[in-house]
Amino acid sequence: MKAGFLRKQKGIWTVTAEGEKAMALGPEKFLYTATKLYREWDGKRKAVDTIENDLGNGSEEDTIQLQKSLLSQYEEEAYNGIRDYICSKNPYEFQDLVAELLKVMGYYISEVAKRGPDGGIDIIAYTDPLGTRHPRIIVQVKHRTNDAVSSDEVQKLAGTLKRNTDVGIFVTSGTFSKPAIKEARDSREHIELIDFERLVSLWQSYYDKLEDPQKTYLPLHPIYFVGE
Repeated sequence: MKAGFLRKQKGIWTVTAEGEKAMALGPEKFLYTATKLYREWDGKRKAVDTIENDLGNGSEEDTIQLQKSLLSQYEEEAYNGIRDYICSKNPYEFQDLVAELLKVMGYYISEVAKRGPDGGIDIIAYTDPLGTRHPRIIVQVKHRTNDAVSSDEVQKLAGTLKRNTDVGIFVTSGTFSKPAIKEARDSREHIELIDFERLVSLWQSYYDKLEDPQKTYLPLHPIYFVGE
């Protein structure tokens, strides 16, 4: 569990994607990898214990600063962990994650592109089950964790909006260039941009409404701290 190879939920043990990859390495490398990751976890735990001991020995101001530092560390580790998990997905898995998010947000998915050329349209969604109400939502999904989407790509999405009432959504696991943001803002068509940070924020906001099978696309474990 500490290595991230097993997860327990409601009394059921599940092998994670990381665990399956480690198993494929063979017994010796599996043991080496599990031990290495456990030691990394144990090192972080001991560091946290040291900070917690310091919390009880300093002034109130020092305690607040240490608490903020510890919380910042947790937030950074959580952010990096989520990013690494999304980066490990292939483009079609990322596309399915976006489709599940739209579903839980109340949209009805009419079509999700199959493998192969999609003509610039990855997902089509509506606000009602039959697709009789406006708008029709055209979604372009780009799984590029290290690249920024260009203005040309935003223009291409605008070109797929054939109806006056169509709305375009561009989702990326990376970021949007400044020209791309300007292109979406100035476009005659309504184009919404969702980058990595906004995607994760939306997933967190709707996480409690997801069914268990949907949560497997990006499983999260919330931890609550006492606020000031």
